[in-house]
Amino acid sequence: MRIVIIGAGEIGFRVAQRLSTENKDVVIIDKNPDAIKRINDHLDVQTILGSGSSPVLLEQAGLQKAELFLAVTDSDETNLTACLFARALAPNITKLARIRNQEYMHFKSALTREIVNIAHVINPDQEVVHSLERMVEVPGALEVNQFAAGRVSLVGVRVCPESPLLGIRLMDVPERYRDDRFIVAALIRGEKLVIPTGKDDIHEEDIIYFICESEQVNNVMPLFNPCTKKIRQIMIIGGGSVGLLAARRLEKKGLSVKLVDMDLERCRFLAGELDQTVVLHGDGSEVDLLQEENIQDMDALLALTSSEETNILISLLAKSLGVDKTITRINKFTYVPLARAIGLENVISQRIAAVSTILRHVRRGKVISSVPIKGEEAEALEAVALENSSIVNKPIKDLHFPKGALILCVIRGEDVHIPTGETIILPQDRIIILSTRRTIERVERSLAVKLKYF
Repeated sequence: MRIVIIGAGEIGFRVAQRLSTENKDVVIIDKNPDAIKRINDHLDVQTILGSGSSPVLLEQAGLQKAELFLAVTDSDETNLTACLFARALAPNITKLARIRNQEYMHFKSALTREIVNIAHVINPDQEVVHSLERMVEVPGALEVNQFAAGRVSLVGVRVCPESPLLGIRLMDVPERYRDDRFIVAALIRGEKLVIPTGKDDIHEEDIIYFICESEQVNNVMPLFNPCTKKIRQIMIIGGGSVGLLAARRLEKKGLSVKLVDMDLERCRFLAGELDQTVVLHGDGSEVDLLQEENIQDMDALLALTSSEETNILISLLAKSLGVDKTITRINKFTYVPLARAIGLENVISQRIAAVSTILRHVRRGKVISSVPIKGEEAEALEAVALENSSIVNKPIKDLHFPKGALILCVIRGEDVHIPTGETIILPQDRIIILSTRRTIERVERSLAVKLKYF
């Protein structure tokens, strides 16, 4: 199965890396010789040096035989031009494009349906703000992913010393907490990811991933981390496109927001664009300014400047001044584990968000969506149970799933079921499955619903 990628930057590299490990026929085009050299040195994919908007190079890449076309360069115009030629050369190909300019996003429906017929427009700024919103809505969460149109949430949280679940075996949790239906899907103890069994218990400092109905998240969270408080006051450092989008979304939720930026003209623009947000001109990395604005009274600080180094320093400074929750914007993939190693656990990345969105849309068959857990060590999949599948019409306890895989949730129509061993999956149910990368192929065979990739 052939996939053509335009752009060998961080997003193109990461997507190509992931797809090439699944033995896909990947062709990547970029006009930067250094980017192409990096691809050739690290990945087993075909490369072409040149402009991805060139119809000659698109034909050379075998576009007519491809099923997926990804335009992910840093240039919106190049991505749109490439998609336009892709439509002319291969009318039936599925196209995804990275578009950042908000002016283009105002015409998203025209881009997706009328002009270029793009299957999905990926706006990294919007994707990362969605991630940020979910972190703010669930204060103690390290990560929040949603399935079934937002009805089901998979939440990552660190277990604090006051958790009432410490030392309790997972098989005993449902009996003690009958009103809060959830499943512990995975835990990270030290650096090891574990798909737990009922005999496993919960330790302090474990990172737990649990799944439940989204409306139950705020009831379940205190069982793992009862120390968190609701976020009402937020300070944002950095008034670029991400900072502006974040302030707009947060003020609409009724939160008290202060936004700090160093550029006076930008501050004037921001003040005209925002209704309730207090816009401040100054250097958000200066202690005096933060103290003058009562940083210690803020429930959260969002470091959203264009410099990840500055964001890391601001977040560390805010923590030292008494802020409980910081959310740090980082673009470089290599910086993410380093930031978490020094205590900055709430990290957002436009590039990671864009890669996750792309991979979520390159599935086919009956896989609706997917989310990576702890890098790519595990994956949560949302799929449809087909009528002729071996998993339907029998209790989950009799399915003989491989070790390292769990059925986390069953969605039947409008009803969400957190399953037990007695739960029976019916045809056309949506099921959410968590599996380690090593067992995904065995999960596919056990399900008899081929979870096919491009």
